[in-house]
Amino acid sequence: MDRILLKSFIALAGLCVCSAASMAQDADLAKKLSNPVASLISVPFQFNYDTGYGPNDGDKAALNIQPVIPISINEDWNIISRTILPVVWQNDIAGLSGTQFGLGDTTQSFFLSPKEPGPGGIIWGLGPVLLLPTGTDSLLSSEKWGAGPTGVVLKQSGPWTVGMLANQIWSFAGDSSRSDVNSTYLQPFLSYTTPDAWTFTLNTESTYDWESDAWSIPLNAMVSKIVRFGEQPVSLQGGLRYWADSPASGPEGLGARFTVTFLFPAAN
Repeated sequence: MDRILLKSFIALAGLCVCSAASMAQDADLAKKLSNPVASLISVPFQFNYDTGYGPNDGDKAALNIQPVIPISINEDWNIISRTILPVVWQNDIAGLSGTQFGLGDTTQSFFLSPKEPGPGGIIWGLGPVLLLPTGTDSLLSSEKWGAGPTGVVLKQSGPWTVGMLANQIWSFAGDSSRSDVNSTYLQPFLSYTTPDAWTFTLNTESTYDWESDAWSIPLNAMVSKIVRFGEQPVSLQGGLRYWADSPASGPEGLGARFTVTFLFPAAN
């Protein structure tokens, strides 16, 4: 009987140790996910819903497919590829414009980033951003090719991550009858990760359109959790956004976001 109790105690202790180790690994993954240039392959599927577009209060749902792939170029440097490919459904976003469904334009960024934090724990990345007119409908696309610089800077201290991602895109080719693209994107972010892999995030994803002199400013509040399906770590995120400012034809009020992110730490 004593031997059975001893074996049961050893098995329970081993399970607790494994659980604690797994929890620590998940918390580390959650912190890496808060870093846009971490050495971590991730594939987010981000669903967004917004309403209040134009005079007919049109609505829009977009599934952004956003793979992030780090490419090691030597012992000290990575190139981080970040892609955003939207799959969009929208209705009456430009007056009585009906319903459109298909691909939107792709945003492709590349960041050259050191593998280790610099002085003061600063993490950074710089590179080009490209706008690719992959939209399958004239109301889903700018029908312009664009390019410009992009950069990110952040610091992670304990459970906290604070930083800023930004880019500037100018169009250089495409349909001459369509408006030029000249936009600045600013994404300040703040997140807190708990030891059991919950992450609480606040950010804005603001865009200033220099052609129309108009801001689009959604304020996002999100909660995410790392879970595992077998050995596969997955981040589940949900949240709300409030449109603090947008063009007259833009969205208004509250919107929603839900994201499923598949993580591949073994590929680092």
